[in-house]
Amino acid sequence: MSSSLWDIFVAFFRANILGYGGGPAAIPLVEAEVVNNYQWMTGEEFANALAAGNTLPGPIATKMASYVGYQVGGWPGALVALLGAVGPTVFAMIGLAALLTKFKDNPMVSGMIKGVRPVVWVLFVTLALDYLKFVGSVPTAVIAVGAFVLVYILHVHPAIAVAAGLAIGAVAFR
Repeated sequence: MSSSLWDIFVAFFRANILGYGGGPAAIPLVEAEVVNNYQWMTGEEFANALAAGNTLPGPIATKMASYVGYQVGGWPGALVALLGAVGPTVFAMIGLAALLTKFKDNPMVSGMIKGVRPVVWVLFVTLALDYLKFVGSVPTAVIAVGAFVLVYILHVHPAIAVAAGLAIGAVAFR
């Protein structure tokens, strides 16, 4: 399983620059690099790493990059894979920020930003509606309504709502 740090960087950069739609969209591309192209892992090993990564908080693309990079190249491999995974987003955001700063007073750019806000809002609403499928019982519905009241109405920090959900789930769903 000898690979250069450059190979690790390229594998994750390539997968994430082409993975339009965020981390979950890049996972099949990461699998193609890791399993098919470089053969650093078997399909089963990759599936196990993906399952374990999904149990942890944070973006899946960075967790997979860190895990695979570490498996292939130790700590330097993990760092290089992580840089490859976040590099496309970093470069794109820096470029976009530079363009927006340069043209912020342009009426067309201002109009574009005003035009995209409702689209982003719809995407968030769609995401929320998609998550309603996880509210499949009365206890989960009570937890969901309670979390909504805590965060949206009482303005409690979301971390407290998450902790409360964990505690209630530990008692109600064991």
